[in-house]
Amino acid sequence: MISYLTNLLIDNITYVNLIVVFTTIYYYTTSTYDKWRKLNIPYVPPVPLFGNVFKIMTKLEHPIDGFGKIYYSYPNAKLLGYFQMREPMLMVRDPELINTILVKDFSYFTDHGFDIDLSTSILANSLFFSNGQKWRTMRQKLSPGFTSGKLKDTHNQINECGDEMVSRIANVIEKTDRLEVKTMTTGFSTDVIGTCAFGLKLDTIKNDDSEFRRYVKMIFRNTPRQLIVQMLMTICPRVLKLFKIKLFSQEATNFFYNVFTDVIKHREEHNLVRNDLTQTLMQARKELVMKKNSDIEDKFTDDDIIANAILMFTAGSETVSSMLSFCLYELALNKEIQDKLRAEICSMKAKYNGQLNNDYLMDLTYANMVLDETGRKYSIAFSILRVATKTYTLPDESFVIEKGQKITIPMFHIHNDPKYYPDPMRFDPERFSMEQKSQRPKGTYLAFGDGPRVCIGKRFAESEMKLLLSNVLSKFEVLPCEQTEIPVNIRSDTGLTSPKNGIILKFRPIIEH
Repeated sequence: MISYLTNLLIDNITYVNLIVVFTTIYYYTTSTYDKWRKLNIPYVPPVPLFGNVFKIMTKLEHPIDGFGKIYYSYPNAKLLGYFQMREPMLMVRDPELINTILVKDFSYFTDHGFDIDLSTSILANSLFFSNGQKWRTMRQKLSPGFTSGKLKDTHNQINECGDEMVSRIANVIEKTDRLEVKTMTTGFSTDVIGTCAFGLKLDTIKNDDSEFRRYVKMIFRNTPRQLIVQMLMTICPRVLKLFKIKLFSQEATNFFYNVFTDVIKHREEHNLVRNDLTQTLMQARKELVMKKNSDIEDKFTDDDIIANAILMFTAGSETVSSMLSFCLYELALNKEIQDKLRAEICSMKAKYNGQLNNDYLMDLTYANMVLDETGRKYSIAFSILRVATKTYTLPDESFVIEKGQKITIPMFHIHNDPKYYPDPMRFDPERFSMEQKSQRPKGTYLAFGDGPRVCIGKRFAESEMKLLLSNVLSKFEVLPCEQTEIPVNIRSDTGLTSPKNGIILKFRPIIEH
């Protein structure tokens, strides 16, 4: 009898403890869920713990679809509330307000708002994740690496990589006229960023199994482990620091850390000077890390320099390759657009005597329109994130955004909103004619972001893509085949918009008469 009562008591205490634990967890994870109701902001009702991202976090739904449901839940709202786990997020849908946040009143929204401890990833030191004055200082030091003069010096190197890609295509189509385009463009973009920015001859165009490509994939791979890490970042970021949980593959970051450290060390030891991004990074190191008695408030280390090298290499190769593969896909499906672009390329080549220089690139008006339309339909990033660094009152005084409030700008869904781009699934470069652009409000095209935090490599990426199209389209017709996935599945697991199953197209040599 006594034993029975003892067991019953222990069982009851266990049940009570479990109830207390689950009640505490429930309260903690839902304690923020009344914020938007109190502020009279329309919002999507959340579920405990996960907020509005349960299906996304459990991979039952791709972020494109999950955030699309949120975006269209209140189609007339300028501001819309939702919850990323327990964190209240503010989605900005109004183009005028988006332009205000990114450009006009940027000083109130200078940071991306990522709360990443430096111990969890060296990439936390990079330009993308940096905040405040540290971001401003590093941006100022790295910007000279992307001036017009520096970009002009890269054109010959990019063209050499383009020639190698043309040669690879020609070799492949001797056996089969079908090519997996994403693999080809990835090799090209990796070789370009390697040679132009770091003086590395990687030959990934010829080697699909390059270790550089393998480690870039590791950086962007969205594994179940990373989903758990993302949950912890939102619910309790201190856990990551406490247990030293890494955000990105340690193997991949170690590989790139060693590569770029060796590149800089080799140049310093041999007094090598090249007019490229590595030289810019070395100059930044000299001024921010090596200079003694610096009056700069934020202290910089070698990790800040190497982190930016890793960021430029990985982001520069992955984003450009996806854009190029989507562009070639659309050109294959829209022959009249491809023919018009090829005609412009041939005309401009004749005008500049075959010299693919800066003047040639500046005259490729239709190519700009084609790339802009590609960036619209296939926004490589789903959204732009910001955090209010100061309390901000909206211009119409209808709402006050508190300091610390995180903001989402749904770039992908604005680009595909029929309100701004009628029949958005149709690929139409004419949307970016001067006439049509002037009729759309600012804040509706954000492929590279906007304002002071616009992508630092925007002009380099555009030059790279135009030069490759010039090389490829003047030698080959690009056509769909029975293996071409139509429509292409863009819902990959990389965290970026990229073809999930690759893109297979037919290449037919152009016979010159």
